[in-house]
Amino acid sequence: MAQPDHVRQRKNAEHWTAQLYLRHVSIYLTQLLVRTPITANGVTYLMIASGWCIAASLLVPGWAGALLAVFFANLQMYLDCCDGEVARWRGTSSPAGVYLDKMGHYTTEGLVALALGLRAADLWAPGSSGSLLTWQLAFCGALLAAGVLLNKAQNDMVHVARAFAGLDRLADTAEASQVRRGGLVATARRLARFLPFHRVFHSVELSLMALAAVLVSTLVGQPLLAERVLVVLLAGVIWLVNLGHFAAIMASSRVRS
Repeated sequence: MAQPDHVRQRKNAEHWTAQLYLRHVSIYLTQLLVRTPITANGVTYLMIASGWCIAASLLVPGWAGALLAVFFANLQMYLDCCDGEVARWRGTSSPAGVYLDKMGHYTTEGLVALALGLRAADLWAPGSSGSLLTWQLAFCGALLAAGVLLNKAQNDMVHVARAFAGLDRLADTAEASQVRRGGLVATARRLARFLPFHRVFHSVELSLMALAAVLVSTLVGQPLLAERVLVVLLAGVIWLVNLGHFAAIMASSRVRS
């Protein structure tokens, strides 16, 4: 009831952490939550708060901040599983819940991307605030955040466009997003299945990359070096991802009447 097949088998709405381990344990917290007065939307508010804590953690220098970010990223996804389970258990699913869920993921992933830039810039270090490099890295974080938000919005734009055109709701299946024509776009999508770099802009993946960057910087003995390379690289890649995402949508039947 709380974990129906149509939820577990969604193509895009179920993160790999949920499939791999979170859904196996989230139901136990859900069983406790439904015995309390907290609503499904109340659980979503906790999910939002934990997501913002990811970004706040990344502003803490060194290993501590990166480890905290990974912890809160998993906590956010855990609570993201539970809020829907509570809503389905009690039969209280609503547009408000969907809206809050969207708000949580949009704000979290935008703030996490921005925090990566501020972390790389080391903005609060003594004497760094006037450095050109500091502001360039902070700008890369802002550019990354804008790209992450646009990439997420492109998926929702499809649903909005279909609704405005009077079309049926799009099923969350691989067939619904399949490119109908051959050529470069179809080839790129096939390659992306083997190297899904377009999926690394989620809060979980970004926090894991931040942790890996700390490890690399420690090993080479140059603090923040890997973090800075990471932010500059991601700030460029996200816009290539957006371009490919746009092309894939336009080449599919999702926006065809």
